[in-house]
Amino acid sequence: MHSKKANAAKPAQRVIKKYPNRRLYDTDTSTYITLAEVKRLVMDSESFVVRDAKSNEDLTRSILLQIILEEEAGGAPMFSEPALANIIRFYGHSAQGFMGTYLEKNVQAFTDIQAKLAEQSKTVSPEMWAQFMNVQNPLMQGMMGSYVEQSKSMFDKVEEQMLGAFGLKR
Repeated sequence: MHSKKANAAKPAQRVIKKYPNRRLYDTDTSTYITLAEVKRLVMDSESFVVRDAKSNEDLTRSILLQIILEEEAGGAPMFSEPALANIIRFYGHSAQGFMGTYLEKNVQAFTDIQAKLAEQSKTVSPEMWAQFMNVQNPLMQGMMGSYVEQSKSMFDKVEEQMLGAFGLKR
């Protein structure tokens, strides 16, 4: 069933409204959607914003955090308890802003590496892929070593900026 809205040009950013009954309404498709469907939008790199239906407040971050919480509770967590505790310790700390930027840049760098691997794997035949899997460990170690070096360099720059902001030197 297609409406005129479905045939019209799509807005740059999809709007999802959250109602007091905790239901999510996709204004693009004119249907209620689940958190799993919002996760699918994220996985498909769809641009969207979640807004409170009454106040129009942006709730996107809280919905994304809710998806992360469900994923973490699902049995294969990404974050260890020590990692979560360390992240919590940065809240209210003078380095909170720097840590957010640092994490964001590192996740983006890791995502870029994954995208490059995915792009390169499109041209690989099954035989070549089998060969690659046999030598993957040293290659992955080299690539991750490069990533870790890049991450350390980024951290050193952030640390230098922080110290400089307080008039301190290493």
